[in-house]
Amino acid sequence: MNDTPGPPPGSSSADEPEDRGDGRRGEPGRPAPQDGPPQQPVWGAKWAERQPPAGRWTAPGGGTAPPPAVGGAPPGWGGGWAPAATAPRPGTIPLRPLGVGEILDGAVATVRAHWRTVLGIALAVAVVTQTLATLATGLWLRDVSGLEDLDDDTPTAEQTLDAIGGTLGNGATVLIGVLATVAATALLTVVTGRAVLGRGIGAGEAWRAARPQLPRLCGLVLLLPLIVFGALLAGFAPGVLLALAGAEEAGAALALLGGFAGLGAGIWLWIRYSLAAPALMLEKAGVTTALRRSAKLVRGAWWRVFGIQLLVLVIVLVVEAVVEIPTSMVAMAFGGDSATDWLSGEDTSVSWTFLVVIGLGGVLSTTLTLPLTAGVTALLYIDQRIRREALDLELARAAGVPADGVPKPPHGPGPGPDRTG
Repeated sequence: MNDTPGPPPGSSSADEPEDRGDGRRGEPGRPAPQDGPPQQPVWGAKWAERQPPAGRWTAPGGGTAPPPAVGGAPPGWGGGWAPAATAPRPGTIPLRPLGVGEILDGAVATVRAHWRTVLGIALAVAVVTQTLATLATGLWLRDVSGLEDLDDDTPTAEQTLDAIGGTLGNGATVLIGVLATVAATALLTVVTGRAVLGRGIGAGEAWRAARPQLPRLCGLVLLLPLIVFGALLAGFAPGVLLALAGAEEAGAALALLGGFAGLGAGIWLWIRYSLAAPALMLEKAGVTTALRRSAKLVRGAWWRVFGIQLLVLVIVLVVEAVVEIPTSMVAMAFGGDSATDWLSGEDTSVSWTFLVVIGLGGVLSTTLTLPLTAGVTALLYIDQRIRREALDLELARAAGVPADGVPKPPHGPGPGPDRTG
């Protein structure tokens, strides 16, 4: 019986007559005549009688090994079983497509592994923003009686200037807070990118890496709300125009429906471009390129990205409530004021003690939530690139680990056979 492998598929020798070795050739497409009794195939009944007993078997190199999995073969002989392939994890996440829990765990692991850098950045931003907010509130909005004077039919010039000054001061505070948050997001994105590779980074190094992209990131952060607001405005516009034309009831109904449609479009656009910030920072891209990259990565996974971002928002709101509700109670106890009465207008002024304690609560909540939101967004961007672009292979190469997760054998030849006997 001939045990040599046959010709590969498509070979022309498959149609030639078979040489039987005695000068005779068989006809093409028909088996040659047999001399003597037919041979039993190796898979006949005799083969079944030579089977080893069921259960565990002994490998030639010694030791007992379990039977291979269905459809597989023993990984090797004599050297034991090879370890199963696992995703490498040089840093805070395994280099493979991530689940929701792994994304959240990766953001928390980044804080634990680099807590000095992460909490230092978040604390600095929180102190700056909350200090400015407290000062603006204490100087311009602590006494709201000036704003109530605008309810008069003919407010004086001094009352109008006070109201305008308070509005401008509050707007400047909000703008500075947005810029500080942008800087923190940029720095924390860089830290998260290094943490994925298992590399540490200080605040100074993160600042030097993120500083060239900060102007572009500011432009992106200012552009995204304009895009969302434009979609919302486009939904309201037809109803408002119809109401101005004289059909007030129909215009109001159309404006309501258009408002819901514009709100849905705004949320869709916000999620579509939610990964633009990490794309801009980690790829050193421009604003328009980052927007296109985010749209490409989110395409086909909009609901997944929306669900994760919504879950993070709920977690942030819960953390803020857990921190700020007790802080407000302490502020009312020491300051003697009520935030509800102040916001409703029943109490036209509050004390500085009340504002300072409220500001301390804001510092604590911002320090805890800012690394979470920035880390989840960066890891969600990395996860989408792993799913679509096999980024895990590049990350494994950059981290210096095998991409299949199987440890490599030691260098050099192994021990030779025992020849003492």
